[in-house]
Amino acid sequence: MILYDYCRSSAAYRVRIALNLKGVDYQQVPISLLAGEQRSAEYLQRNPQGLVPALQDGELLLTQSLAICEYLEESCPGAQPLLPENAADRAKVRSMAQLVACDIHPLNNLRMLKYLVSELGVSEAQKTQWYQHWIYQGFDALEQILSDTAGDYSFADDVTLADLYLVPQVFNANRFGCILDCYPNIVRVNENCLKLKAFADAHPDLQPGA
Repeated sequence: MILYDYCRSSAAYRVRIALNLKGVDYQQVPISLLAGEQRSAEYLQRNPQGLVPALQDGELLLTQSLAICEYLEESCPGAQPLLPENAADRAKVRSMAQLVACDIHPLNNLRMLKYLVSELGVSEAQKTQWYQHWIYQGFDALEQILSDTAGDYSFADDVTLADLYLVPQVFNANRFGCILDCYPNIVRVNENCLKLKAFADAHPDLQPGA
């Protein structure tokens, strides 16, 4: 498999964790978002949205991190499962993952932040305030959910898809100076995940182009 990747993309970070958990050998092709390589004609042929990640598996080309993670879950069933067996539990895990993927991340990704600064004239301080506002709003809800679901990880004591989404979001929250003292469940689960090799090896600082 080939992963078109950017080291600090939280969406790509999720997929790196999934690939590691599934024990998949893959090649990384760095796509620098800062240099605008995602808008090159060559890359747009792979992903018309001009986003990362994209995953090439033979003739199959997939985009969108959730679709890629679900594909890995279904195509590598004998490896580390990303979803529980029970249908209701799977829905709970997907709900936590989508809280991050749909309600926090889109408001704080790089293209949104660039637009705020370049098109709307927002200051760096205002950009950070925007970023932190949406982190705190999402984490307020996630912390409450984790108080009911978490064990060692987001859902009981097994790593699930929810953890793949939580860890990159915590990484970004720390980058933007968010104070996480009032989110003990989020902090604890994140620390537990980072002790695992699959998560540690996916860290942005260890990737090509970092």
